[in-house]
Amino acid sequence: MINIIWAMMAIIGIVFAMFNGTMEQVNEALFKGANEAVTLVLSLTSVLVFWVGIMRVAEEAGILRQFAKMSRPLVKRLFPEIPQDHPAMGYILANFSANLFGLGNAATPMGIKAMEEMKKLSQSDRASNSMITFLVINTSSITLIPTTVIAIRMQYQSAAPTEIVASTILATMIATISGIIIDRIFRKIRDR
Repeated sequence: MINIIWAMMAIIGIVFAMFNGTMEQVNEALFKGANEAVTLVLSLTSVLVFWVGIMRVAEEAGILRQFAKMSRPLVKRLFPEIPQDHPAMGYILANFSANLFGLGNAATPMGIKAMEEMKKLSQSDRASNSMITFLVINTSSITLIPTTVIAIRMQYQSAAPTEIVASTILATMIATISGIIIDRIFRKIRDR
């Protein structure tokens, strides 16, 4: 459905430009936008590859295992329906770790696997409480290092691309805590 909406917006814009006599500006904007998009993708790829490499080093050094071990009690409280040694727990912890370091794209496959494992546990086509909680936390995800935003700011020659780190930590922490509180309120209402 979203593809149809985007296609219709593009078609309407082009038709409007044809009748309005601004087709030259549309062509110029298209090529300029395409050029910026390619440049941005290449710069984001390099940052993503760097941080995925750092995550790999952290994994090999046992840092991620330590993080998972330290955060397991909290995650167990957030997802009481999931058995402690179930594969979903591992995927959830890996997803949270990747999101913590601002690696949303790297976290996505682990998030999908976590949802698949939770669906197997619930044995239903409806979203379970754990799936909803995971989605809420994953959407708001506390981020310590917003790598993608820093890369974009560097690409556009920001004077201080990392100055957003403190505000990002604060904003994502508030969003995550608020999301968990709202999830718990609605869970109590749903479970009645």
